[in-house]
This record gives sequence, structure tokens and C-alpha cells, in this order.
Amino acid sequence: MTHEVVLYGINNCDTVKKALKWLTTNDIDHKFYDFKKQPLTKDLLAHFVELNDWSTLLNKRSTTYKNLSDDIKNNLTNDIAFEQALAQPTLLKRPLLVISSSTTESNLHLGFKADIYQNIFQ
Repeated sequence: MTHEVVLYGINNCDTVKKALKWLTTNDIDHKFYDFKKQPLTKDLLAHFVELNDWSTLLNKRSTTYKNLSDDIKNNLTNDIAFEQALAQPTLLKRPLLVISSSTTESNLHLGFKADIYQNIFQ
């Protein structure tokens, strides 16, 4: 069974760099989707939301989140979160690792820890 592995993030993020290096070092065939070079589309964001919920998708420690107005942060509905993440993809935790195949549902893993990636790909 073949899997498609796509890592989503931004190229200048240290955690994304570590994840990319780990995937390459461990000979995991993957694609990299850089939000700075490729737009976050409504369909892609909807797919992320299908696989996970906003409570874990949003990076509330990010500068982007901290710079949101208090009005937005205090009234963060699913629609507002969607709209804000679409406009500012750096609101999402990084990296987002999506593993999909033709026979199983896609899996989304947030962040990077070498031991967790080791378990995912064993």
C-alpha cells in the first residue's frame, strides 16, 4: 500500500525544518507545501478541520494569534477561525503532517517530535 505524505508549514519555521530534515534522513518520501509559496485554500483548510478541531489546530502561542484583536479572540467561532486561518495560515500549528492512502482515511499530525514521527513511520 502506498501512502502520500505531505508536510504543510512555512520554510523559515525551525520546527518545520526539523521535521523536513527528519523525513529526509529517514528516507520518507514526502512533499512539502509551503504556505508562503502556495495558498492555503478553502478546501485544504476544510480538510484539516475534518481531521482535527480548532482547539488543537490553532497555535495560540504564535505571534499571529497574539496579534489578533481581542474582539476576534474573545468571539472565536468556527466560522471566524476558518476565515482568520485562511487569511493568515501562520495561525495553524506547524508543521501539519498529513498521511493519506487510497484505502484508509487521512491522518493529521500536528507539530514535530522525532519519537512520535518514529512511531508514525515504523
